[in-house]
Amino acid sequence: MEFVDIEPTLENYWRSIILFGRNSASYKFALAKSLIDLAQSPTDLIGLDELAEPFSRHLCEHLSHIDKQGTAPDSNFLKACREYNAGQRSKDQLISATTQLGFTNVIDAFHNVNNADLPIKFFVDERKASKGIRLTEDFFKLVERPTSSDLGIETESRWRLVETAWNLNISHQLITVHADNEGTNLFTHLDNKRIGITSSRDALNGYQKSRCFYCFDQVSVTPGSNQLADVDHFFPHILKSHQAFKNIDGVWNLVLACKECNRGENGKFAKLPDLTLLSRLQKRNEYLITSHHPLRETLMQQTGTKVTQRTAFLQASYNNAKAQLIHNWKPEPKNDPQF
Repeated sequence: MEFVDIEPTLENYWRSIILFGRNSASYKFALAKSLIDLAQSPTDLIGLDELAEPFSRHLCEHLSHIDKQGTAPDSNFLKACREYNAGQRSKDQLISATTQLGFTNVIDAFHNVNNADLPIKFFVDERKASKGIRLTEDFFKLVERPTSSDLGIETESRWRLVETAWNLNISHQLITVHADNEGTNLFTHLDNKRIGITSSRDALNGYQKSRCFYCFDQVSVTPGSNQLADVDHFFPHILKSHQAFKNIDGVWNLVLACKECNRGENGKFAKLPDLTLLSRLQKRNEYLITSHHPLRETLMQQTGTKVTQRTAFLQASYNNAKAQLIHNWKPEPKNDPQF
C-alpha cells in the first residue's frame, strides 16, 4: 500500500494544524477562524483585545449550538461565554474576559502538530512586548491564494465533527457518521434521533486540497463559486438498486469532482472509474483512517477493520460494478497529481 506524501505547501501546514494539532478544546478552531477574519486588517500586529472579538464570537456561536466545547468539564472562559449568551454579561465584559482568559494555551499550542512545532508560522507571539500577535508574511501569502476561502469552511466543518463527538461523550475517533441519500450532508444518530453535522463537501475537501478527485482541476467549497465542487459517488449512484452493493451512500464512496468530470460532455455519469482511480480512492480512505481523522471509525465500519479487508471490499465492489456498467471512464489530468 502506498500512502499520500503531503506536500509542504502553506495550505498543507494550515490543514495539518486543523486536522492534527492539539485538540482538547475547540479554541484552536476559533483562533483559526479568527485569523481568517482578520486577514484584511490594516496592520500585521493584532492586539489581544482586537483578536478577542472574533475569537469569542465564534465560540459563543458554537456554544449556542453544542454546549460541550472540549474534553475538560469546564473553564472560566467558557463560563463567561455562556453568561454572555444568557444575557448575563455585556459585550465589553465578554471581550475583557476573553483577553484575560481565552488565549492562555491556544496561542502557544496553535503551531504544535504531533508534539513538535511547525517550521512555518502564521503568527508570532508578541504578548509580552506588544500585548498581541503579529501575522506573518506566510499568513498573508496563504490568504491571498485562490483557495483561501475554502480554509475557513474546512475549519468549521472539522469543528462540527469534533464537537458532535464531544457532545455524544465519545472520542471523535469513534463517531459513526452517515451521509444522506444524495451524499451532500453528514449526520449521526443519538437515541434514534438524526443529528446533522456538516456538509460532505466541506468535510472531504481537506484531503483533496481544493482539487477534483479525478482530473486535479481547481474546485472550491465556497457557496456561489463558479468552481463549486460536486459531491460524487465514485461507484455511481445508479448501482444502489443492485443488492450486491451495500451502503453506496457511505463516506467511503464519496469524492469531490469538478462539474466537467461529474456531468460535463465527457463526464463520468454512470460509467465505472478506471482501476487507477480505484487505487486513488483506496489511498484516500487509508489516509483518513491512518491519520485518525474523525471519519476513521465510519470508514472502517463501512469497508473493513484491516487493510486486507478494505482492499477486498473495494475489489469486490469494482467487480460487481464492472459486471453491471461494463464501460470504464478516465479523464485527462488537468494538473499534476496533488494527492
